[in-house]
Amino acid sequence: MTLFLKANWENIIMANYEIDPAILLPFLPKGVELDLYDGKAYVSLVGFMFKNTKLFNIPIPYYGTFEEINLRFYVIRKEGNTVKRGVVFINETIPYPIVAWMANKLYKEHYTVVPTKHEITSDGNSKKVHFGWLLNNKWNSIYVEASTASKPMKKDSLEKFIFEHYYGYTQVDQNNTEEYKLQHPSWLVNQVLDYKMDCDFTAMYGDAFSVLNTTKPEAVFIAEGSSVGIEWKRNRLNFENEKR
Repeated sequence: MTLFLKANWENIIMANYEIDPAILLPFLPKGVELDLYDGKAYVSLVGFMFKNTKLFNIPIPYYGTFEEINLRFYVIRKEGNTVKRGVVFINETIPYPIVAWMANKLYKEHYTVVPTKHEITSDGNSKKVHFGWLLNNKWNSIYVEASTASKPMKKDSLEKFIFEHYYGYTQVDQNNTEEYKLQHPSWLVNQVLDYKMDCDFTAMYGDAFSVLNTTKPEAVFIAEGSSVGIEWKRNRLNFENEKR
């Protein structure tokens, strides 16, 4: 299978908020439905390092390593007896216009561009991971202090639910949805010791998500990450014989 993009994703922070499912419905691509955990819908504010990026196995000079911040929620696609668990991105933010342009042009994604920064330090026993992004002359940030000891995710845990969705769905328009597949192993996670979120959700993601400004995350996780591949092939979903 041809890979469009290959990169290392490292220090993947997920701040997870329970949210009213009605808020997500306008952003739900045709052909998928919300994926719930214990009957609850979640959105995740995500920060991570994108490193050693390659397009069709060709390194991107100067622009191959950067921070990404995104807001995503969780969906399932049912095809007969097959259930595909995936994510939908409200927005993905990176610092380089050329990379965002390519993703939006080739993949009809929703990338925007703002200045970003990061700081990652470790004393051997714990690490401090900080991602920042500049919006309306104000720095927003996502910060985690975590143990450096790593462990697998527990079966049926919220952590595993959040991290293990291996498809992406993009709403091209009201009647068209594209599906793509991500390749990566199950990630190891670190115990979160402390965290701090400073995000203007209204300015960043619109009025629909303003409720998150006064919502405390239900859980914050961090995964070590790995090499990740995104397949070039995108499926335009066929809705014949389906009801919505």
